[in-house]
Amino acid sequence: MTLPKTTPAKSPAMRRFDEVQTGEALALLTVPITVALVAGGAIATRDYFPGHHDPEAARALGSQHIFMNILTTNGLVQRFIDGWSGPEGRMCDLKIKLGAPNYPGDSMTLSGAVTDKRDADRTVEITLKGTNSMGNHVTGTVRVRLP
Repeated sequence: MTLPKTTPAKSPAMRRFDEVQTGEALALLTVPITVALVAGGAIATRDYFPGHHDPEAARALGSQHIFMNILTTNGLVQRFIDGWSGPEGRMCDLKIKLGAPNYPGDSMTLSGAVTDKRDADRTVEITLKGTNSMGNHVTGTVRVRLP
């Protein structure tokens, strides 16, 4: 019996403070927005507001569909940052602001860059945004401590 040749899973990036440069861009992350993501994220964060899981209730509010809650957005931002920093990066501060809603059937692309570096506490600041077909869904900054 011959086993198929496989490629080992790639380990997550491991950023080191001394190797990071101001201006460094993070790899884009595109997230498909699905009903399961929106409703599941709301339920997982105990946000039972009908606009996050009931299409009729969302339309009664003037929305075209159910829409993502801020806690799900926050989790996607953390996924984006953790994917860049690796398992030893520690988020110290997160400041985000919501804009256009995330509706199922769309996608959100997260982008960011290192905009500040502090030697004293070995942290970097990342300015980020997540855009969908209507514009910026989320903008903000995250400070991450690196080894």
